[in-house]
Amino acid sequence: MAALAEDANPLYPLYAVIFADPTVPGAGLSAASISSLFILWSACSFLFEIPTGILADRVPRRALLVTGPLCSGAGFALWTWWPSFGAFAAGFVLWAAGTALRSGSLQALLYDTLAARGQALQYAALAGRVRAMGATGVLLGTAAAIPLTAWGGYAAVGAAGVASCIVCSVASAMLPEDAPPRREADHDEADPECGGTAAGWRIVVGEAFAGLRGDRLLRRVVVLLIALTWVAALDEYLPLLADAMWSDAMWSGSAAATGVSMLMVVVAVGDIAGGHAASRTDVTDFRPRRLAPWLLAGAIALGLGAISGHPVGIILVAFAFGVFGWALVMADAMMQHRIPTGARATITSVVGVGEETVAIAAFGAWAAGSVWLAPTTSFAVAAVPYAVLAVVLMVSSSGATTARASGR
Repeated sequence: MAALAEDANPLYPLYAVIFADPTVPGAGLSAASISSLFILWSACSFLFEIPTGILADRVPRRALLVTGPLCSGAGFALWTWWPSFGAFAAGFVLWAAGTALRSGSLQALLYDTLAARGQALQYAALAGRVRAMGATGVLLGTAAAIPLTAWGGYAAVGAAGVASCIVCSVASAMLPEDAPPRREADHDEADPECGGTAAGWRIVVGEAFAGLRGDRLLRRVVVLLIALTWVAALDEYLPLLADAMWSDAMWSGSAAATGVSMLMVVVAVGDIAGGHAASRTDVTDFRPRRLAPWLLAGAIALGLGAISGHPVGIILVAFAFGVFGWALVMADAMMQHRIPTGARATITSVVGVGEETVAIAAFGAWAAGSVWLAPTTSFAVAAVPYAVLAVVLMVSSSGATTARASGR
């Protein structure tokens, strides 16, 4: 329910279009300006990730999951009722804070609660269902954007976006948390000579880096997961791709927003399928090498779908995003099975830092490429890293990075 509410936000498929729309007072931003906002967003996420991850290994994760959407909603309110470059920037800072509070916290809460019930191997199935529910939320939010835009314009879409954040916060308060973080440092915190709360934070950080230093296979899966998150950066430009496809082949003007929403619905369906595929994949003996042929197929589909420049091409794009979403869940499951329990959210947040580094590189590349390349061509070029990653996985040894091996 929380995942559904979080992503059922009709503002998501349109906010990049709003930023670029010259009819919105304070908007009308260029592609480079929009990319600069995305870079600010990723830079803030980079700064917030590890501190919030450590916090999630020290305090109940559910409290952070409740607070995060409220921060994001405040940012969306700025975009809706006080549009300007400064408000867009402030909104991204708040959104980054809200996302960082949930990043790592949700995975840690899910895995540790399952482990406390003796069901740790069910994590991939649950994570796949969560992703499918989130994608379903995107579908519902995107579909809602069509009548909302026609009825009340961007203001109605923004108001609904803020409301979805409030619903997500309320739903998060209902999540079970069977295994909140153990505070082994409580004894030290009671002794002023031990450094108080700082001692507890040092224990969490020490366990996280000890886990990474001592487990080569964990490091490899972490790198794989970071590489796969290239798709998260591409996701921010999907409305621009959809807009280019629709406008070139169909209509422009007031009909464009409705057309973009319709094409985004198709991509959301692909993401839902990827989540359901992950929930049905047996992770017990899953190895990274099994991702390779699917990643190659996804890369080819993304390149062909984007370069077609026609709305029908969005079907191939949707297939690609479904494949990439499935691969992300499987890589995350392999990682969670190897992470030390006391530093689960912290190490997951280290991955988040890597993700933001990849995202900043992607945003910078898009800003530079937008001078010469249309969105359709840029997406075709963006498929290349996935093809390269697929080849690397094919030729490299898979190693014992399975869930069963992690328990030995």
